[in-house]
Amino acid sequence: MSGQTNLAVQLSISAVNKRFASTGEVLSDIDVDVPGGQFITLLGPSGCGKSTFLRLLAGLESPDTGRLRFDGRGPASRDSLGYVFQEPRLLPWRTAAANIALPLEIEGVARENHAQLVNDALKLVRLEAFAKSFPDELSGGMRMRVSVARALVTSPRLLLLDEPFGALDEMSRQDLNDELMRLWLERHWTAVFVTHNVFEAVYLSQRVLIMSAKPGRIVADIEVPFDYPREAQLRARPEFAAAVGRVMERLTDAT
Repeated sequence: MSGQTNLAVQLSISAVNKRFASTGEVLSDIDVDVPGGQFITLLGPSGCGKSTFLRLLAGLESPDTGRLRFDGRGPASRDSLGYVFQEPRLLPWRTAAANIALPLEIEGVARENHAQLVNDALKLVRLEAFAKSFPDELSGGMRMRVSVARALVTSPRLLLLDEPFGALDEMSRQDLNDELMRLWLERHWTAVFVTHNVFEAVYLSQRVLIMSAKPGRIVADIEVPFDYPREAQLRARPEFAAAVGRVMERLTDAT
């Protein structure tokens, strides 16, 4: 992993629609532009298509109509993006380091470079001392840190995160919010984050996009007014509560 920041991906999504034979229309007329290096969060009711939207960005699904552009071109190449899932999805027979190395193996990175890249990723998430630990020897928060390190080991320019902290207790969640923010400030990839937690969305993001109930449409695009870096004390300030309240109001209208 290079110490230099790659140029972050600029996203342009125009008139995107997606339906599945089993569930009908999932996304309807999605239009959004995301400047390179911006951190955005998607909020919306369950089943509104947030995860499907991430899968479209990742190239795991294709839109039925509309266009997704990355830096003004077609779909992002696999090595330019990282994906953090709702659960860590670590291979139980592999150590933390070996799990992190998996994308390097898939991408065909020369094996002699693996150790340095994996060590760099472990340092990013502050797990150097647990390189040889297996998943069942780690806490839930530590397993998620390994998952984040695995997504970052190829130095992506776009990071997609699908409710990665939803299963954690509140303290672990807040700690990982702070870690994720620190990593983003250091690396400045473009981030698209999905959550159901309004406090998390406001704390992390520059913009919060609110999606309607199925079929999902973007019905609000809210700029978060706080500068970075954001300290944990921000969560206790009246202006933070007011921002959360504005987002909650728009989210309630969308359901």
